[in-house]
Amino acid sequence: MATITTTLIKKLQNLPPQCMAQVEDFVEFLATREARFNAGQRLGETLSKLDTLNLPPLAGEEIEAEIQASRQERAALRT
Repeated sequence: MATITTTLIKKLQNLPPQCMAQVEDFVEFLATREARFNAGQRLGETLSKLDTLNLPPLAGEEIEAEIQASRQERAALRT
C-alpha cells in the first residue's frame, strides 16, 4: 500500500492543475459510489431482518402518525 501511495503522489505532483481537479472529482466520485454501495448493502440486510419478523404492514393512519411525530421532533429541535 505504501508503494502505491508513493507512486500515486509522485504522479499527481507532475500533473497540471486542471488535471488535478479532474483527479479530485474522480476520487470523490469513487468515494460516493462506495458509500452508496455500502448503504445499499446495509439496507438489504435490514430489510431481510425485517422480513423475518413477519409483521403486518402499517395502515395509512399509522404511517401518517409516524410522519407527524417525526415532524414534531424536528420542529422541537429547531427551537
